Amino acid sequence: MQGTRKLLVSAAALLLLSAGAFSFAAQQINSLIIAGQSGSARVSQADGYNCVDVEGLARLTNSSISFRGNQIVMALPGTAANVPAPATPVPGFSKDFVTAGIEAMSQIREWRAALKNAIQRNFPLSGGWLATQAAQAQQALRLASLAVSTTSDKSVFPFLTNEFNNMSALSNKYLQMSTSMTYIDPKSIDSDPLDQKIATCAHSLASMATANQFIDDGSCH
Repeated sequence: MQGTRKLLVSAAALLLLSAGAFSFAAQQINSLIIAGQSGSARVSQADGYNCVDVEGLARLTNSSISFRGNQIVMALPGTAANVPAPATPVPGFSKDFVTAGIEAMSQIREWRAALKNAIQRNFPLSGGWLATQAAQAQQALRLASLAVSTTSDKSVFPFLTNEFNNMSALSNKYLQMSTSMTYIDPKSIDSDPLDQKIATCAHSLASMATANQFIDDGSCH
């Protein structure tokens, strides 16, 4: 390497940095040896100082050299410059969003349970109490939207919205059936594809909340 890429390091500075790892003879020093390392680095005299060839020192210590402007940067083995920086963690769900999302899912689950219970027990469906269930779930969903902050929050919120919309469609479907039919098969809702979709999405959202990681498995589309 050209002489312009060589840095002369004073022996005094090396003694401070290495905490006594280097030892020099009093006069006429021409090489540097580090205990426990094979080989040596060339030493020259300049203005009364013992100066070490940086490239030789790098080879001796198994270090790497890089150039930054008018500086030479030596990275010793095991230092931060030689160790790959850890990957930046991908933020998961925010705490507030998880709390609000769980509440929204709880309201939807109660709404669904009330509807299924009424159908399976052949109770008359009332627009009044179903509307109340829907309003409570919608309010919980609105609070969840206000808690959105991280990328994962933004990614999963549409799924939460889809879950609410599907539950609303299921509720309206059976309410309309009750007004046009005198009898609804109690087992019909168990095999309803929309009800099954709601249940599958609920499991997917619960798994994401537990893992604190957004995963699109297609359940909530």
